[in-house]
Amino acid sequence: MGAALEIRNLHVNVEDKPILRGVDLIIRQGEVHALMGPNGSGKSTLANVLMGSPTYEVTAGQVIFDGQDLLEMEADERSRAGLFLAFQYPISIPGVTLANFLRLAINAHIKAEKPDSKGISVGDFRKLMKEKMDGLHMEHSFAGRYLNEGFSGGEKKRAEILQMAVLEPKIAILDETDSGLDIDALRVVSEGVVKLRGPNLGALVITHYQRILNYIKPDYVHVMYQGQIVESGGPDLALQLEEAGYDWIREKVEG
Repeated sequence: MGAALEIRNLHVNVEDKPILRGVDLIIRQGEVHALMGPNGSGKSTLANVLMGSPTYEVTAGQVIFDGQDLLEMEADERSRAGLFLAFQYPISIPGVTLANFLRLAINAHIKAEKPDSKGISVGDFRKLMKEKMDGLHMEHSFAGRYLNEGFSGGEKKRAEILQMAVLEPKIAILDETDSGLDIDALRVVSEGVVKLRGPNLGALVITHYQRILNYIKPDYVHVMYQGQIVESGGPDLALQLEEAGYDWIREKVEG
């Protein structure tokens, strides 16, 4: 039995305004869930709360990750426990190469489990990086560039997928990874996610559009509206939304 992320009756405010109004969702390792919904429905708020952004105030509910109370953990503790967030808008860090950033991240994970460890050796890290980059069809020179500095939208998202490949999380949250990508970049990024898919990785793919789900086939699709998950189903639900939009969801919820 693998790890699970269990969201139970989660209520969240931003500046005293309710955004999430009772979210229930369980994501297990090996499962791919898609979370869809109109703009402003609370999808990215959920992603930020799960990774520990201090901007959001949890007013009720629980989040249990691999048997632990996620909401009591700092953001770095959540990462070390096996949770990963691919940002909608990854930030640039001038002066820090992608390779150095990833080696620091791996060593933080290793030392959390083995405080006396010296971390991964430079040689082993280079071997690991090359292996992961080859698997994602990335040029090795990419690792020597400053993190996201001067990267195109597609390169930023590919760098996020590389981080996911290297860190091997139990559950990954992809927050509108398709945002701002042309069709070629979308295909490349999606193929990277598909390569990482397997029994050890659970994923929550947050998206406004169905197009990324043409490449990353979800096991389950959920629709968020006004801070709640109001509809759940299989992949066909995403196709229905693509054809009919969200008006039928609004009518169903608001009567």
